[in-house]
Amino acid sequence: MKKLIFLLMLTCLTACSSSLDEHQINHPEFDLKGYFDGNIHAWGIVQDYSRRLTRQFCVDIKASWQNNNGTLHETFYFDDGEQQVRIWQLEIHSDGSVSGTAGDVVGTATGKAKGNALNWQYVLSVPIDNNVYEFSIDDWLYQMDSQHMMNRSYMQKFGVTVAEISIFFKKTRLPASCSSLPSNG
Repeated sequence: MKKLIFLLMLTCLTACSSSLDEHQINHPEFDLKGYFDGNIHAWGIVQDYSRRLTRQFCVDIKASWQNNNGTLHETFYFDDGEQQVRIWQLEIHSDGSVSGTAGDVVGTATGKAKGNALNWQYVLSVPIDNNVYEFSIDDWLYQMDSQHMMNRSYMQKFGVTVAEISIFFKKTRLPASCSSLPSNG
C-alpha cells in the first residue's frame, strides 16, 4: 500500500511539473536585460504548503547592466514590518543561459529563457526563529509585455513544496516606494 501511495504521489508531482520548452512559442520574447533595467515596483504574497496566505510584501528594485553583467538591488518590505535587501549579480552567457549570485543564495543560481519565460533554480538561506534553513527554489518568470512581468516561485525542502511565492512586477520611470505597505501588526 505504501508503494502505491508513493507512486501516486510521484505521478502527481510529475504531472504538475512544467517544461521550459512549453513556453517556446509564447510572446513577447523574454528579455532579462530589457525588462530589468531601471526602476521596477513589485507586489507579492507567500503561501504555505496548504496555500494559506502567510505574508504580503512589496519590492522596490533598481536594476542596471554593463554589457551582459547586471545588478538587481531589491528591497523587500513585508507586512509584518520586516525589511530584506537582496542584491543579485547576474550574468547572461553566450549560450543564452543566466547565472546569478546574491548574499542569501547558496552557490550560483542557474537558468535559461525560452519564449516569454525564464526558469531558474537556486538554494536560498532563510532565517527562521534564530535558525537558518536552506530551501531549493524553482523560480519561473513570465514576461507579459514591456512593462509587466509575473513570477511564481516554489520553495522546496527534501523535494516537497513548503511554500509558493507570487510576485507581480511593473516598470516605473521614477524610483518606486513601498513605504506605504499596510502592516498586519
